[in-house]
Amino acid sequence: MAEKLDSILKSYVADGTATKDKLLGASFIVVGKDGPIYQGSAGRTRVDPSSPPFQTDSITWMASMTKLVTTACVMHLVSRGLVTLDEDLRPRVPELAALPILKGFADSDNTADSDDKDSEKKSRDGAPLLEPNTSPVTLRHLLTHTAGLGINPGDPDLQRWAAWAGVADHVGSCTLAGWSTPLKFAPGAGWYYSTGTDWAGQVLERVAGVRLGEYLGGVLGGGLGMEDTGFFRERVVGEGKKGRFVPIAERDAEGGGLTERAEMFPAEPQCESGGAGLYSSAADFGKVVQALLKGGLDGEGIMKREVVDEMFKPQLDETQRQWMRAILWAFGSGAELPEGMPVDYGIGGVINMEDVEGRRRKGSLMWSGMCNSRWWIDRETGIGAAMVVNVYPYNDPTALKMYDELERAVYAELVPKWQAST
Repeated sequence: MAEKLDSILKSYVADGTATKDKLLGASFIVVGKDGPIYQGSAGRTRVDPSSPPFQTDSITWMASMTKLVTTACVMHLVSRGLVTLDEDLRPRVPELAALPILKGFADSDNTADSDDKDSEKKSRDGAPLLEPNTSPVTLRHLLTHTAGLGINPGDPDLQRWAAWAGVADHVGSCTLAGWSTPLKFAPGAGWYYSTGTDWAGQVLERVAGVRLGEYLGGVLGGGLGMEDTGFFRERVVGEGKKGRFVPIAERDAEGGGLTERAEMFPAEPQCESGGAGLYSSAADFGKVVQALLKGGLDGEGIMKREVVDEMFKPQLDETQRQWMRAILWAFGSGAELPEGMPVDYGIGGVINMEDVEGRRRKGSLMWSGMCNSRWWIDRETGIGAAMVVNVYPYNDPTALKMYDELERAVYAELVPKWQAST
């Protein structure tokens, strides 16, 4: 069953020093509820052709692939009854309560009748117009990007606010200051890709009384056997594992070749980023996908099935859905789906509301990472998959093309043979 997928992987990786329109390496894993159906890899870990081979246990920065793992941890907490999806979190996390709503930016016209000269001066300086948030902030909001949060850098208004406020920290700083941006709208009033999962990780830490990585390693990841996953790079890539680490490769915009670039997140983060901070491997990530297909997080069902079911239910109202669809297509975050396909957002990822011809079935959940790793979970077919690469920038054409070929081969060849054998 593996030959076609092996062939696709090999056809996209560089052979020698020429890297134009090629990847350095890639791994791909397909799982069912009972374990792996396919595991394969090709290529190497670094630009140097003599580098170690890229394998399914090669360790990369997972970027926003992290969100699924954090979501699983938080939903495990929900399953234990320690927090609910719809309770107001502001009493538990005062920093969330302190976030105001950004209504715009003032200019001199806004204060023409003001007697407050200091206020008038600030207005002329383009001060942000902020008002207190009086609405509840819930886990459902955070995990579905409907809390009103955004991302700095990446959002012009939040970048302008940060410059005015003198805030140097940003999402990649892995600090509360970097995540503590004003809300773009009242919680529940829209959809905007955000640091919501980072804040969900903070909720877990306040409720469970341990760091997110400790919860992952001990309660969730420990039960799944995730031995190559964590937020501290040097701890994950410890003694004996350094040859398995894959640095980020950057595609030259003009020549199309690859060079190594600096890592984007700190090796020793102050706060563990539940949105984008994990280092992991395809093999470890596949264990989370398998657990969610199974309907729990291990054979003893430590996550209630109804909690897993909730992740795959469309979560948005019509206004939120319109916002999400517009943003998804505008920024290319749904590049693996036919543009304009009806989509919604579950808890942890995008849901395609129709079958994708020759590929995943309706109701599948998916997301991706900045360095072009991607995953999907198709409960109707009974499979999930993850492709792990480490090339920047996002939506690398070579990685997207390979992912499309891999997925089509999974449904055309792997799934029929797997179903016939079970």
